Amino acid sequence: MENKVTEFFKQKGFDLEAVFTGEDTSTVAKAAAVLGVEDGMIAKSLAFRLKDGTPIVLVVCGTGRIDNHKFKEQFHCKASMLSFEDTLAVTGHPVGGVCPFALPDGVGVYLDKSLKKYEVVYPAAGTQDSAVRVEVARFEEYTGGTWVDVCKEEAPAAPAE
Repeated sequence: MENKVTEFFKQKGFDLEAVFTGEDTSTVAKAAAVLGVEDGMIAKSLAFRLKDGTPIVLVVCGTGRIDNHKFKEQFHCKASMLSFEDTLAVTGHPVGGVCPFALPDGVGVYLDKSLKKYEVVYPAAGTQDSAVRVEVARFEEYTGGTWVDVCKEEAPAAPAE
């Protein structure tokens, strides 16, 4: 199936292949279940607008949560997510299908270090039933993104008794 993300991969010569599951992958839990991977391996793409009006897509691991203090230190403003309607208008992708690929000019891409826990992650590919397997080591190359640290530290798992 062709869409603007698969076309983007071809134009750039990237060896990435979008998978269209035919099933709802619009949330971390749904995507992880459909793909048979752990929640953290789903790369959530969140759309924000910075204080100066610049739109960004911030990609975090599926279990990642934004740390407001870290976000403000990094971007010099409060975290302000785009509405559903604005997300589609600004990124060209619907909520549940937002990804760091094939974005309009002027949309910045940032990759949170929470992704580095994994060798491979699965962001959406522009639709609510798609994903693409991406090696984290090459994520910056594929997206032109900048690595940041804006997620809360995850608490270590409690030891089993």
